[in-house]
Amino acid sequence: MKAQRLSARNRWEEIVRKAISGQKLTWGEEVGTAMTNQTTNPYATPSARYYAVGLLTLVYTFNFIDRQLLAILQESIKADLLLEDWQLGLLTGLAFAVFYVTAGIPIARWADNSNRRNIVALAVGTWSFMTAISGLAQNYTHLMLARIGVGVGEAGGSPPAHSMISDMFPPENRATALSFYSMGVSFGILFGFLFGGWLNEIFSWRVAFFIVGAPGLLVALAVRFTMHEPIRGLADNRTVTDSVPFTQVLALLWSRLSFRHMAFGAALNAFAGYSISNWSASFFIRSHGMSTGELGTWLALSQGLGGAIGVFFGGYFAEKLARNDVRWYMRLPAITGVISVPFIVLTFTLDDPYHALIASIVPGLLFNVYLGNTLAMVHGLVGLRMRALASAILFFVLNLIGLGLGPFSVGLLSTYLEATLGIESLRWAIIYLLPIAMFWSACHFYLAARTLKVDLENAPN
Repeated sequence: MKAQRLSARNRWEEIVRKAISGQKLTWGEEVGTAMTNQTTNPYATPSARYYAVGLLTLVYTFNFIDRQLLAILQESIKADLLLEDWQLGLLTGLAFAVFYVTAGIPIARWADNSNRRNIVALAVGTWSFMTAISGLAQNYTHLMLARIGVGVGEAGGSPPAHSMISDMFPPENRATALSFYSMGVSFGILFGFLFGGWLNEIFSWRVAFFIVGAPGLLVALAVRFTMHEPIRGLADNRTVTDSVPFTQVLALLWSRLSFRHMAFGAALNAFAGYSISNWSASFFIRSHGMSTGELGTWLALSQGLGGAIGVFFGGYFAEKLARNDVRWYMRLPAITGVISVPFIVLTFTLDDPYHALIASIVPGLLFNVYLGNTLAMVHGLVGLRMRALASAILFFVLNLIGLGLGPFSVGLLSTYLEATLGIESLRWAIIYLLPIAMFWSACHFYLAARTLKVDLENAPN
């Protein structure tokens, strides 16, 4: 009996190999392949794929709600715990990012060789719990430790999710799917600003952490018990290779000039984007005297809703343009990056707060156009068991420079300028740093486009 089972398994593996390599199948083999795909592929139907990417987008939304919540609350936290700007910048930026990116590499390595669904469920449960207990912090050290816990938990969210989505959708639909997932960034900013602003105004910053953190535990259960692990390579009709060493994945990516420019372009874009999302609330409260409730609503619409529209249609239009030339995946974020620069300057120089908030809608729409496109192209450069690790390497560069150095650099420069500029120090710290970073980012995306086509053609099978 055991020999019969082994014989059947070997026969099926031979059919799969023939199908993947493009060899002609007999009628019986084609029927068997179709029947097996319907019974064993959990994402054979569009509804299953859309449900899964929708749930993963909800996970990513909670990732950024928990992260963005601190930005709208930090002025209240600063007053309560007697902190300075450089401490807030360290809290929201460098200290969080160091643990986030350090944990991301081994977790991604784990995801490339294990059940990705379970890793995502564990991750969202961990960071939601650590967000909730942030409300218990009695001093800066307590809050720092809680945020480190959030960072370690969130490190397990995106790389496994990116890999899962790439195994659900074929290459020609992957940028749109990953862009839809990346809308979680903007949805998280939207609800983080909206809920955080009003909960802080009505109750307190501690209550805001409790209320926002707890629902993520239910999302963790939904991922674990309503999703399936995708079959690796099925969407690409490619065979799954053995585990690839980290150094080999890193060497492969670094050998591709397009990846280097994509990584630094994404990092500098994130330097500006994270800095604005983390400091704009403090700026409008200090320089324009706005309340957290009203301001949270404005920022939810401009950075949250606007960002969601921008990141989704960035991937959608890039796929349309890329049918004629794949380099449009990188050309588009280069163009939107340049367009954002003058509107960043206007946002932080206009005297009327409402005119400034209206100007902020344009960079809010365009900041994250790069995200889905960059992820799709990085996955196109590597093998099947390299995707989660490739995402983690990209996010290591992106978050160390963007999330780690961005908010911290603005806070540090603001503290330095405070002696001479007072409450306007934050305004000028932003103006001195962020337009330059955004233009520099656009240059890297333009250079990435020049070698992208050749690098994709030389990707491992």
